[in-house]
Amino acid sequence: MAIIERPTPVAPVVVTPTETYGLLKRPVSSTGWRSWVFTVDHKKLGIMYAVTAMFFFIVGGIEALLIRLQLAAPNGKVLNADLYNQMFTMHATTMVFLFVMPMAAGFANYFVPLQIGARDVAFPRLNAFGFWALLFGGIFLNLAWFLGGAADGGWFMYAPNSGPVFSPSNGVDFWALGLQIAGIASLTGAINLIITVLNMRAPGMSLMKMPIFTWMITVVQFLLLFAVPVITVALFLLSFQRNFGARFFDVAAGADPLLWQHLFWIFGHPEVYILILPSFGIISEVLPVFSRKPLFGYPFVVFSGAAIGFVGWGVWAHHMFASGLGPVSVAVFSVATMAIAVPTGVKIINWTLTMWGGKLWFTTAMKFAIGLIVLFTVGGLSGVTHSIAPSDTQQTDTYYIVAHFHYVLFGGAVLGIFSGFYYWWPKVFGKMLNEKLGSWNFWLMIIGLNLTFGPMHILGLQGQPRRMYQWTEARAGEGFFNLAFWNLVASIGSFILTIGILFFLINVWVTSRNPQKAPLDPWNARSLEWMTSNPPKEHNFDVIPTVHHLDEFFHRKYEEDEATHTMKQITTAEELIAEQERNADKHIHMPSPSYWPIVLAFGLPVITFGLIYSYLIAVVGGVIVLFAAYGWSLESSTAPESDFENPNSSTELVKHG
Repeated sequence: MAIIERPTPVAPVVVTPTETYGLLKRPVSSTGWRSWVFTVDHKKLGIMYAVTAMFFFIVGGIEALLIRLQLAAPNGKVLNADLYNQMFTMHATTMVFLFVMPMAAGFANYFVPLQIGARDVAFPRLNAFGFWALLFGGIFLNLAWFLGGAADGGWFMYAPNSGPVFSPSNGVDFWALGLQIAGIASLTGAINLIITVLNMRAPGMSLMKMPIFTWMITVVQFLLLFAVPVITVALFLLSFQRNFGARFFDVAAGADPLLWQHLFWIFGHPEVYILILPSFGIISEVLPVFSRKPLFGYPFVVFSGAAIGFVGWGVWAHHMFASGLGPVSVAVFSVATMAIAVPTGVKIINWTLTMWGGKLWFTTAMKFAIGLIVLFTVGGLSGVTHSIAPSDTQQTDTYYIVAHFHYVLFGGAVLGIFSGFYYWWPKVFGKMLNEKLGSWNFWLMIIGLNLTFGPMHILGLQGQPRRMYQWTEARAGEGFFNLAFWNLVASIGSFILTIGILFFLINVWVTSRNPQKAPLDPWNARSLEWMTSNPPKEHNFDVIPTVHHLDEFFHRKYEEDEATHTMKQITTAEELIAEQERNADKHIHMPSPSYWPIVLAFGLPVITFGLIYSYLIAVVGGVIVLFAAYGWSLESSTAPESDFENPNSSTELVKHG
């Protein structure tokens, strides 16, 4: 159905920190630094996840630039062999575990409750604990740089290279224990979000009326719930082998080092979809809004996402075709690898048909969404070639693989994240990112990405190995396939990509200094998170909405004209939100801030630090954890009545944690 022209934005509704909604009045003291450190508000925690992830994105980016500087010319001297091993190990670890996963958690924490019409997550304090565990795990993991050297066995940490014989420094210990702390954060977050989605949707919101972003996040949480324990077992085995003399991967003791590979990749391939599905959800929100038509084939997008999550468990061994699994295993996993391309292709078709016939609005968010479709398709097509075992066996240790997974993860996951930044920025901060700077951000990232990772296909097909810290001019080759030329192009591209990301940071700084506020509904959006103020109030909604349609917010603004079969506007976002404020619930009770989650999370790296250096320190960490858990258990689940303007009013317990 056609949609009439987007209405001209009107002035936003300004919300002050001291404004009263019904009988509820949160204390003004909730605006200082303590309100961030002790917060249990899902929105603040979402922002904290995102800021932490962006910090580690910069760290991982610096590591990547050092790698490309080392490989820009033959016989590179920027890094020695040992430091290069540490650098590529920590670059991959940082980008996967400390950037993309936490950034997705930030989007999920902020928007899932808003999209399902809830006032918070199911367990707000557990949510806070998850963030602090992630932060402390990331810090602990990177402490290794200052205490003898970082992990140097690759992000996959294959045995026996990760054992004490070949990696005698403590870097691998910091890696294994730090990831276990981060894994605790992922597990608590997964449980929290699953329960939130299943139990706290607004009245009338069935599962098939949930926004696609919430659907994809839900699939990801189930993947985390079952995948993280697998890598946790592997990390425990590795830690016990390194610190307590166990021999789980020792061939001399009759063990099989392939056990590590199986455990790692049973986690590792679902992990790929843990990284990419949130971005699939983001662009599934962005494309309909900027195509000005509904998402094409909503049920197919939902079930294809679920199918990706399910089939993703059956393809892990295509990472191991070169390990000698045998012809039957190789054949089975080849077929499974081909099969998983089908639901992914369904999504690409649905996104394309969403844009087909739409009135496209090429905002920066839309450009990043389209960029994802194109570049992820390139990465997906190169991935399908890995289902052909002879081809994969030749490519597996070459730069062709590096090109493939960077097109998938950077061209897919990261571009989706940036699309989400530009789309939801006015919702989170009440200001619009600059579109001109956004275009520079987009085009420089696209050009830089293709210049960096495109040549790696050629380098790989010419035989340049992965994880090689130097290459010699004698082996560079000649003509179009000259390794020297394409390595230089890739290194130049990495700096163009960095400049593109720098434009985003400049955009954030310029926007923060711009006093102009964003309209309440700048994009003429479709889902419930836009049916509240910018930024949302602490309790999200003055009135919990009752849902009657998929795209409920859109259907409240528009109705179909029976004569012309077009959508005509009947109200605006400003009018809808003003009506909510007039009819605000008078008995809203939110959970109080708490410092116990941060204390409990702090005890975890103390324990792991002690496991490396002194068991006495580990005992101190255990005492901190037990003390914090005891204090947490005695804490009231909701804010004291003194926090409210009318302490004698009856209160309905809307949320607690």
